[in-house]
Amino acid sequence: MLKDNKAKVKETIKTPISAYFILPLHLILIAAAIASITILKQVALFIPLTILCIFLLRGYFIVNPNESKVLILFGDYVGTVKKYGFFWANPFYQKRMISLRARNLDSDKIKVNDSIGNPVIISAVVVWQVEDTAKAAFEVDDYIYFVKVQSESALRSLAGLYPYDDFDEEEQGKEQELTLRSGGEQVNDELEKELSERLGMAGIKIIEARLNHLAYAEEIAGAMLQRQQATAIIAARRKIVEGAVGMVKMALDDLAEGEIVEMDEDKKAAMVSNLMVVLCGDRSPTPVVNTGTLYH
Repeated sequence: MLKDNKAKVKETIKTPISAYFILPLHLILIAAAIASITILKQVALFIPLTILCIFLLRGYFIVNPNESKVLILFGDYVGTVKKYGFFWANPFYQKRMISLRARNLDSDKIKVNDSIGNPVIISAVVVWQVEDTAKAAFEVDDYIYFVKVQSESALRSLAGLYPYDDFDEEEQGKEQELTLRSGGEQVNDELEKELSERLGMAGIKIIEARLNHLAYAEEIAGAMLQRQQATAIIAARRKIVEGAVGMVKMALDDLAEGEIVEMDEDKKAAMVSNLMVVLCGDRSPTPVVNTGTLYH
């Protein structure tokens, strides 16, 4: 687990001079440079004025909405401009653009082992944005690539904490175990927490993180599908038997209460056997009409 060490450089919000105040002065200098060569015929004055005008052009920059410019002077961090507009600053400043917009990362599908060793294919969607421009610019080499690599690492770590599925969840008295497939928001919250811890050192804020693909790896997918089908069949049969027992009990009670027919234990056993076959069979029963007595 990566630890968020104290940043060597703290983010400082800076508001430079509006370029609309500098632009008229700049135009005056340009006019003076033109006049020095066309009217005064002073080449010695024209050359420095021209160099100064070109040099001042480097000071203009634009910050678009939800963007920022990190200002660096000869390797030293000066500040970050987050206010959008048209500005002018020291021409020696290096201006690095860092977007503050929310971004989506649709991670690649990777093969990992769950907590019980089953290989699974997993991927996630992460919504993130830069919160601290100083950390993003100076704490990591490439914050966009850093997000991609750490997201994959967090996915691998998350998959190792939980099993893909809990096949014993139907057992009576057994507490249901949290799994990747059934965990839902709890698993997504765990992924979001893991990513926040890993990406905090780069000044990245996680807005949302959730699994968008989860499946067994190809080599065990067939076997696990059969196991899931068997589990589903057993659960369905259990419900059918429970319902059939209730219906048989209700039939015997109604017959006895209404005194429709008197049955000894053998007749009751035969009736129970026939009803259970009819109610629990997976095919429609074929009726047999008895034209004799109950004993034939």
